[in-house]
Amino acid sequence: MAYPLPRPNSHTQPFWEGAAQGELRYQRCTACGNVQLIPRSLCEECQSTELEWKVSKATGTVLTFTVVHRAPLPVFKSMTPYAIVIIDMDEGFRVMANALAEVQAQLEIGRRVRVGFQEVQGVALPVVVGVEEGQP
Repeated sequence: MAYPLPRPNSHTQPFWEGAAQGELRYQRCTACGNVQLIPRSLCEECQSTELEWKVSKATGTVLTFTVVHRAPLPVFKSMTPYAIVIIDMDEGFRVMANALAEVQAQLEIGRRVRVGFQEVQGVALPVVVGVEEGQP
């Protein structure tokens, strides 16, 4: 079984192009200022079509995380245990990403983290690459 990879479409292509360049991109509505990570053709807040792509500083705070010990698919078995993290990014959106193995033991709710990218079968996927020292 192959690793389940995203399939870019016209709405998500700018996100994945940014990922390939090491940039975490998100949409911002120029009409109302709403920030959204899931790419859409309309603002989820005011339904404006005036959306722009911005580049995140790629830092945020751990909202929650879980460590997976039983792989849901055979392709993930060699990765266990692995951490899935939901991060409140500084710009106001949330992202879900796996954490690098060397970061897992340092994860805590409320901890400041950095998001980077890891290539999986030719696709750059967001991952937690580091934690800020001295946090909580």
